[in-house]
Amino acid sequence: MSNNLRILVATKRVIDYAVKIRVNAAGTAVETANVKHSMNPFDEIGTEQAIQIKEGLEKAKTGKAEVVVVSCGPAKVQETLRTALAMGADRAIHVESNDELQPLAVAKVLKAIVEKEKPDLVILGKQAIDDDSNQTGQMLAGLLNWPQATFASKVELGEKAMTVTREVDGGVETIKTALPAILTTDLRLNTPRYASLPNIMKAKKKPLAKLTVAELGVDVKPRLEILKVAEPAKRQGGKMVESVDDLVDKLKNEAKVL
Repeated sequence: MSNNLRILVATKRVIDYAVKIRVNAAGTAVETANVKHSMNPFDEIGTEQAIQIKEGLEKAKTGKAEVVVVSCGPAKVQETLRTALAMGADRAIHVESNDELQPLAVAKVLKAIVEKEKPDLVILGKQAIDDDSNQTGQMLAGLLNWPQATFASKVELGEKAMTVTREVDGGVETIKTALPAILTTDLRLNTPRYASLPNIMKAKKKPLAKLTVAELGVDVKPRLEILKVAEPAKRQGGKMVESVDDLVDKLKNEAKVL
C-alpha cells in the first residue's frame, strides 16, 4: 500500500466523564460553570486512530499522513485541540462560536472545513457523551454524499479504500468502502495514549488556525428547542426474598412487570 493521506479528526470539548453531572437551577441544561472539561472520549479514540494510521504508514515506509484536528466552540476548546496535538496530531483548526451548536450545525461546519482541507478520511467519535446524539458523522456523510462506516471497532486501510469492522446489534459486521469516507469510532477500536510532557510542550508550537462560523458562511441556527432537563428518578433500594414464589409475587403485584 502506498498512501499519502490527509486525515481530518473532529473533536468536542465536553464535561469530563468522571464528573458528577448536575442540572442547573433553571432546569434548562446541565451545569457547566466551574466544572472540569476534557476531550470527548470517542473523539480521543478517533484521534488515536488517525495517529496510528500515520505511524503505520511511516513505519512501513509506504506513505505519509497528515493528521488535522478540528473543534467548534468558544476559546476554551483550544485546550482540547492542544491535547490532540500533544497526542501526535500535526495541526489544528478552531472554529470559534459561542452559540449552541447542534449536530446538524456541526455537520455543516465540518462540511465547509472538508471542502477547504480536502481530506481523504474524516474521523469522528460515534457520539459525544454530553448529548449522546450519534448524528454528526451520519449527517456529514449525507451532506458530502460520501460513504460512511460507523461504530468502527477495527480499521484496515488499503489502496484508496478501507475495510471496517463495525459493532452492530447482536455481533459485528465487516464492510469495505472507497475513500474519501466518513468513519465514526466505537469504544473497542483502540486505547488512546497519554501525551508525554515533551509532547505537551511541543504541542504549544504546532499550528492552530482560527476561523469563525461567519467566515465559513454556515447557518448554525438551532432547529431544536430543549424544553426541560431533569435528573433521573432516584433508584429505590432492593429487597431480599425468601423463595422463587415470593419473587414472582413481588414482580407481579408490586413491580407490575408480570
